[in-house]
Amino acid sequence: MKIAVVRESRPGEHRVALVPESCEKLRRAGFGVAIESGAGVAAGYDDDAYRSADAGIETDAESLVQSADILLTVNPPANRDGRAALDWINPSTIVVGSLMPLRDPRQMEALAKRGATAFSTDSIPRTTRAQAMDTLSSMSSVSGYKGVLLAAVALPKYLPMLSSAAGTVFAARVFVIGAAVAGLQALATAKRLGATVSATDVRPEVQEQIESVGARYVGVELKKDASTGGGYAGELSEEDRERQREMLLDELAKSDVVITTALIGGVFAPKIITREMVRSMRPGSIIVDLAADGGGNCELSVPGEDVEVRGVRVMAPLNLPATMPEHASLLFSRNLTNFVEAFSKEGEFEVDADDEIQGECLIATDGEIVHDRTRDALRELVNEATS
Repeated sequence: MKIAVVRESRPGEHRVALVPESCEKLRRAGFGVAIESGAGVAAGYDDDAYRSADAGIETDAESLVQSADILLTVNPPANRDGRAALDWINPSTIVVGSLMPLRDPRQMEALAKRGATAFSTDSIPRTTRAQAMDTLSSMSSVSGYKGVLLAAVALPKYLPMLSSAAGTVFAARVFVIGAAVAGLQALATAKRLGATVSATDVRPEVQEQIESVGARYVGVELKKDASTGGGYAGELSEEDRERQREMLLDELAKSDVVITTALIGGVFAPKIITREMVRSMRPGSIIVDLAADGGGNCELSVPGEDVEVRGVRVMAPLNLPATMPEHASLLFSRNLTNFVEAFSKEGEFEVDADDEIQGECLIATDGEIVHDRTRDALRELVNEATS
């Protein structure tokens, strides 16, 4: 089978779905591998690096996609930037990438109509067996790290405690909301930079993980369990939301940096930080909303922009992994390679909807959406359009 990778067309995207290291591995597994010329340049991988890995280099993106048995991609294939990548896909093609089906179910519907078999690696279950294939976790780790660096640059003070002949300045306080992969990486990074770190999460079972990276756990006793399983958090009851608001008002008022990472089901961002909470913070404080791709955790966040409210800077960066494309691509590529290899034999990928991993992340096949939550999201869109 032939695996193909083309240049990503999403604005601001610098990652590539497959790096030379993975090309070599897939070739040894019996696959043919072809890359569009220049597809990896923005991530630091030029055509010569792919040639050295025994990957073919092709200049015609359309014919490359049309000839692919498996198309590996960072973002969903789309018709943009003068390229009809979605229309080039054949019904026999297997598409593997971070498709984020619930954020744009219409796009998944268009992909299904092409007849392709589509797997979304951000929907892979968080199990031990699937861990090495989970692109959502890998990219969340990059975001958590980069988010702290953005805050450190924007903050008008040191993160660590420092002593000098002029006296001592005390460490900044960093508070993280949400302690999944991005949150834990943010905590660990801020701790390494010398900040005093604390965190909260609606899942009390993550207290041990928070404390394991040297942070203080802050939480409220919930009346209703907010864990949905699989490492994801759900929505709070109104009573629990009020208890959380009171706790957050207190924590935000004494924090120098607040980093939010909360996503429901790993996709949608609940509004956690209110305008009132932002106004309670000291001038010069920073909020980095790492959930901006899902709409943002702060009421004042403008995805893709920085805003200032009474001296408090609210940063809502989009697609942070694309700002660290070399290592983000390396991790993403390893995830996709692990996925392909796990279900292949002698260079042939086997679709098995009954497998626990494939069954969770199979979005479309045989011209239909087969992913339950994506079907539900499409149904809601249809109902809204007709009501």
